[in-house]
Amino acid sequence: MSREYLKKLIMAALFAALACVATMIIKVPTPGTEGYINLGDAIVILCGVILGPVWGFLAAGIGSCLADLIGGYFVYVPITFVIKGLVALCAGLVYRAIGKTKTTRYAGVILGGVIDIILVAGGYFVCEYFIYGAGAAASIPGNIIQGIGGLVISAILYPALIAIPYIRNSSYGFEN
Repeated sequence: MSREYLKKLIMAALFAALACVATMIIKVPTPGTEGYINLGDAIVILCGVILGPVWGFLAAGIGSCLADLIGGYFVYVPITFVIKGLVALCAGLVYRAIGKTKTTRYAGVILGGVIDIILVAGGYFVCEYFIYGAGAAASIPGNIIQGIGGLVISAILYPALIAIPYIRNSSYGFEN
């Protein structure tokens, strides 16, 4: 096992734990659904940006679905793994594609937040439609609010994270 692989594995495990905790620590129940708004989406976006698409997918998917597993939302475990993983994957791909300068890297984080809003609101609606029928539409507003919060918080945390030399100088998507 190479040293670089081990570093990425450890960072992915740390971000998975952070995604789980951020999802579980503050839960705002959404009216009309059994769901809740949480802070996890910010970490999911940053998983893709910092770890890259593949490692970000794994960290975001595992961390977010662990929160569902621990919280008793068993039916959502595989759904959350795929949706949150795809958010991080897409955020990482967009960040790498457009993040050539400081400004475009920051724009990549913002676009990752927009991707989060679309994939989370749309993805959960499609999956919940097969479980609840048309009543699944009740979760869309809460998921949009959660996505907007994730966008704002990830945009705030991003500059602080890249200010950390270890993260900025590592091969997790940042370039000096």
